[in-house]
Amino acid sequence: MVKKVALISLGCDKNRVDTENIMYRLNAGGFELTDDMSQAEAIIINTCAFIKSAEKESIDNIFAAARLKSEGKLKKLIVTGCLPMRYKEKLGELLPEVDAFVGINDYSAICDIIESSDKMHLSGNDLPTEKRILSTPPHYAYLKIAEGCDNYCTYCTIPFLRGRYRSREMNSLLREAKFLDECGVKELILVAQDVTNYGKDLYGKYELVNLLKKLLASCDFEKIRLLYCYPEIVTDELIDFVAGEDRMAKYMDIPLQHVSDDILKAMHRRSTHAGIVSLFDKLKSKGIAVRTTLIVGFPGETEAQFTELEEFVKEYRPAHLGVFAYSREDGTVAAKMKNQIPTRVKIDRVNRLGRLAEAQAKERNESFVGKILDVVYEGIDYDRNMFVGRTEYDAPDIDGAVYFTADFVDIGCTYKVRITGYDGYDLTGEAVK
Repeated sequence: MVKKVALISLGCDKNRVDTENIMYRLNAGGFELTDDMSQAEAIIINTCAFIKSAEKESIDNIFAAARLKSEGKLKKLIVTGCLPMRYKEKLGELLPEVDAFVGINDYSAICDIIESSDKMHLSGNDLPTEKRILSTPPHYAYLKIAEGCDNYCTYCTIPFLRGRYRSREMNSLLREAKFLDECGVKELILVAQDVTNYGKDLYGKYELVNLLKKLLASCDFEKIRLLYCYPEIVTDELIDFVAGEDRMAKYMDIPLQHVSDDILKAMHRRSTHAGIVSLFDKLKSKGIAVRTTLIVGFPGETEAQFTELEEFVKEYRPAHLGVFAYSREDGTVAAKMKNQIPTRVKIDRVNRLGRLAEAQAKERNESFVGKILDVVYEGIDYDRNMFVGRTEYDAPDIDGAVYFTADFVDIGCTYKVRITGYDGYDLTGEAVK
């Protein structure tokens, strides 16, 4: 009998929420959770398979766990998440070391699956639990408000891995948010493949603003943050609400992917260059910081189209920018397109935009020197012997940090910090008494 289980969560914060759901179900089922892989009797690896590099990370972790299994203590190796959804029955032959493959809709049966001899579990129809065991620091947590995606961008595998867009019922989300509030969470981070599309499938209209109003009215979160907003559904109503509500973080993660009309059309994005410019003008006027991601080297991208993207970044200066080389993924429309861009060209374009983003980050950080910012304390950097936090204009794990000195700090609390310098993307300072 397996009693002690370890979990490895890979990929995005949406995957993290799934892992927290699994942890809660295991705990409720009488299993003991451990973070010591050498002591585990079962290891569950929640995988990502969005692009090839994520697949490689997933496979590497599976092989590492399989080595533990060959040494005798590990009894069960279970793989969940996107990798089984993408490759299904093929994995049984390719990875015989794995005892069970579990799809994203089968987590409610995870306790039975651990003891089962069946290898494939890919046919369930789960609803997430409304309680979780949090793996984040105690002061913030993610709330996944929907699953799947209906956008079918030509480069993306998500609709094939996660299915059509499915909003969660609002009352269920409010109950889960209340649970997180009672756990002491101060910052709630809403996530989905596209949070702006929330409610259209269930209620016939976009209901994100209504959901935000109810969350603020029923819970005591100090901040609510939005990740992954689709550009054309970032309405004036949403912008005004985020700008005008003190408890909304003045921050949006809006993946653009590109700004050239022809490339956007080839990507099956509904954005236009003019619409993106108008959106960024509105957000800037309201003081909302934007994180975005861009894809370079998409099939057929000309030097002129890349330059158009470069010029956009120079002029509109996103607060945070992630740049990715196009990854040719099997099964996507873009993988079959002609005029695939050579790897060396993609790498060069990534580097060019990366250098631009780095220079802009330096200028942005220089502008903060001498100012006093509100900083949420999150941990200690023992190498620097400094406390670490972030502003409301920074999301956990992906954006810059603030390193500062202080006499005393408490996790999750906000402090006034005078910025005295910077180091790359990060700021340094001292707490103001």
